Amino acid sequence: MRTKMRIQDEVASVVKSVLEQHEIRRVIWIAAGGSFGGHWAANYFLQRESRTIPTEMHTSNEFVLATPPYVDEHCLCVLTSMRGTPETCVAAQVARDRGAATIALYVQESDLTAACDHKIAYESIALDESRTERVNSSIALQIAMALLAQTEGYAHYDAAMAAFDVVDAIYRKAVDYATPLAAAWAERVASEKTIYVMGSGPAYGSAYIFSICNIEEMLQIDSPTVNCCEFFHGPFEVVDKAKPIFLLMSVGRCRAADERALTFLDRYAGENLYVLDGKEIGLNDLPDEVSEYFNHVLFSPVLNNVYMRALSKTTHKDYMTRRYMWKVEY
Repeated sequence: MRTKMRIQDEVASVVKSVLEQHEIRRVIWIAAGGSFGGHWAANYFLQRESRTIPTEMHTSNEFVLATPPYVDEHCLCVLTSMRGTPETCVAAQVARDRGAATIALYVQESDLTAACDHKIAYESIALDESRTERVNSSIALQIAMALLAQTEGYAHYDAAMAAFDVVDAIYRKAVDYATPLAAAWAERVASEKTIYVMGSGPAYGSAYIFSICNIEEMLQIDSPTVNCCEFFHGPFEVVDKAKPIFLLMSVGRCRAADERALTFLDRYAGENLYVLDGKEIGLNDLPDEVSEYFNHVLFSPVLNNVYMRALSKTTHKDYMTRRYMWKVEY
């Protein structure tokens, strides 16, 4: 029986093919909704590690409506959509028409895969059987790491690829750890109308997705997202002992911002403050030189598959039900 190729090797091969055809001077990550947030780890990694390759994230429709003038044959555009979101499909065609190299990350074949030069299938984060190293955010991060390794060089590339080999087992342990904690949290906030979510640095993308996709889209509960680094520049003025706040404590250089926010919240927030610490869900099991870049890879599936489901149960809201999405013209 043929052994399935390691996803890290498949990604490295696609990046090699891109570099054989293009001199890449910029990377643009393009998607909508949760797929857009799923690019956070990859973008964050390149911003912190690359000296020569600028990187940026665009929502699909903004990219189409206000395409940057520098999109050309020296750009790599990575576009993600599970089933082919129309705006993302159009964005892919715009990028290709400008001469950019294009990679589609997808679950189902669509106009997106037809429009892109390369494609890599991913597994849905929402399915319990999906492998953590094969979900969209992991593959995007692998693209970023492979691109850096094959251009400037990345000293910790082998360590990072080895981390992807063990991250699924770490995630499974995190699910077991968090399940009873999530149940208690969900019981406490079940009747709340608003849930604030906070995070910073490598964990901010997970906070954003938890707010807009898990809590707002799936459960129809208001959920502002607050960056811990911006907390003391306005948002902390709404803190009181009645407001539910969910704080992600990242592992890495931005943890100091999360700790500063926690010190304030411990004093002024009430019992509805909840803290999910990356150290407690397994990030410390990864090598120190790469663990910072795996915050999103572990936080997001735990939030989606444990905390969102727990809140769905206590609020008696089916997380597959929508008010407008897929039901009305928009």
